[in-house]
Amino acid sequence: MTVIWIFLAIGLGAGVLSGLFGIGGGIVIVPALMLIAKLPPATATGTSLGALLLPVGALGAWTYWRAGHLEVRASLWIALGIFLGAYGGALLAQQLPAVVLKRLFAAFLVVVAVKLWTS
Repeated sequence: MTVIWIFLAIGLGAGVLSGLFGIGGGIVIVPALMLIAKLPPATATGTSLGALLLPVGALGAWTYWRAGHLEVRASLWIALGIFLGAYGGALLAQQLPAVVLKRLFAAFLVVVAVKLWTS
């Protein structure tokens, strides 16, 4: 049960950031799966593609699945989080000035880069 909440939280976070900044898989889900869920990079990438499966990553996810690098259940929970989170993020983005969005995005990128560099 705890794992489901981790994957759902990653999906919600990716959904909100997708709604705010138009980002998701490579910059949010993959690092989160590596840092929080402790998945290896190839599995994190395959799982992210599985979450973004239709229509974004169908062929890529299939290739990772064939190689054994896709967590299907995790992908589905993340997809649910993205679905709900993107709506909330998009609503929030409509309320924030462009300069605030720009600065939040820049700060987010720095935090992710530092965390990956030091992990």
